[in-house]
Amino acid sequence: MNDAQERPPLPDHLSVDPRSAHHVAAVFEHAIGIRLSGKERFDVEEYCISEGWVKVPAGKTLDRRGRPLLITLKGKVEAFYR
Repeated sequence: MNDAQERPPLPDHLSVDPRSAHHVAAVFEHAIGIRLSGKERFDVEEYCISEGWVKVPAGKTLDRRGRPLLITLKGKVEAFYR
C-alpha cells in the first residue's frame, strides 16, 4: 500500500524512448496503462493527454534509423498506474 505513495505523478506528455526530452525514467519503474477513447492500448510509444493523441508503431515498418515507424492516433487519452 505504500507503493502508491512512492509513485511519481504521471506527466502530461510521456515517451518510452530514452533519447526523448519527454522520457521520465522514474515513471517506468512502475507498470502504467494507457486508454485511448475508452479502450486500453498496450503498444503506445508516446502520449500527450492535453492534446489527445498517442503514437503507436505502424506494424513492422522501420524508419531509416531502424526504429519503428510511428503513427498518431487521436482521441481521449487516459494514463494510469496498474
